[in-house]
Amino acid sequence: QVQLVESGGGLVQAGGSLRLSCAASGRTFSSYTMGWFRQAPGKEREFVAGISWSGGRTYYADSVKGRFTISRHNAKNTVYLQMNSLTPEDTAVYYCAADRDIAVLTRTDDYDYWGQGTQVTVSS
Repeated sequence: QVQLVESGGGLVQAGGSLRLSCAASGRTFSSYTMGWFRQAPGKEREFVAGISWSGGRTYYADSVKGRFTISRHNAKNTVYLQMNSLTPEDTAVYYCAADRDIAVLTRTDDYDYWGQGTQVTVSS
């Protein structure tokens, strides 16, 4: 089992940047594929980015491609989401997720473990 804690959210102006972190407990972090999702008020939770256990494969939603970068540091049990060129449409609660799989997963139902989320608000 793994526990996830997100940090790094906040209020930023449009065009700005934020870096989210997700710290995982446990000694088998490198066995997990990791993902970032977000949920805006009144909307369903949606996939943002995913990364394989080794970090060798990544996948992004079209809406963030070229602006967001997912990465991981297995020795630190941490996954990151670097977000650049933020727009008000990026405003949401961002969640970190983990699953013991070798593939990059993009569906909410694919992930077994979730963090509590961190709020990102982008002002215009």
